[in-house]
Amino acid sequence: MLHLLYIFAFTILASLAIANLVRNLISLGIETRRGSGSAMSSMPQQARRVAHPELLDSNGNLLDEPLLVMRSISIKDAREQLDAIYESSGGGSTLDDKKDD
Repeated sequence: MLHLLYIFAFTILASLAIANLVRNLISLGIETRRGSGSAMSSMPQQARRVAHPELLDSNGNLLDEPLLVMRSISIKDAREQLDAIYESSGGGSTLDDKKDD
């Protein structure tokens, strides 16, 4: 008897979920055809298109240049630069120094 009750409850819940899905899809389609949502239509066009803060300079103007410029260096140069940074940070003893001890 409980099995039938569970199946009946699941059927009702599944029907409600599908009906809600169809209703939301229909309302989304209607809003898309209108051009914009009812809540968004009261806002001016410029207020909706706000650029991300990282794309603005200190005056608030849009940047028109690349944000990251990388140059290619060889593996040997990169290793030398990393070793120099490591040694200047206080971790100066390398494996070669430990082998000599």
